[in-house]
Amino acid sequence: MDEKEKITEYINAIYQNIKTAVQSIEDIIPKVTDSKFQKELASEQDKYLALEKECEVFAKAEKIEGIKDNNWFEKAKLWSSINMSTMTDKTTRHIAELMLLGTFMGFLTCIKDQADHQGVSSELDELLTNLKSLERKNIDALLPFLV
Repeated sequence: MDEKEKITEYINAIYQNIKTAVQSIEDIIPKVTDSKFQKELASEQDKYLALEKECEVFAKAEKIEGIKDNNWFEKAKLWSSINMSTMTDKTTRHIAELMLLGTFMGFLTCIKDQADHQGVSSELDELLTNLKSLERKNIDALLPFLV
């Protein structure tokens, strides 16, 4: 695999992690009734969208055409999972638990992506570090909604 392919693979991994978070929040916010929780999720979404934009700017600068969002099957699976899980339980606690599980999965994905793409791009390493830091902060911010 040449350098550009490695960079493209790396940026796509980061981008898809971010897009999963954005989609999850978009799908779940309409189900949230607690205004404080809604504000937290909206704040998280804004931060993910800023990182998404950074990915797009990086891709454009590197002449990487069309970084890839998650495929329609992954999107449908996520949407179905959220809707099935909240069909009978729309409590703040339950939704916070779902968000925590997803956020922790995103955090773990960051760790794996970091290991899988060592030495590929220091700029992307920094972007991934920022995403990982955001995921960690979001975990801390979501925990109080469990009680």
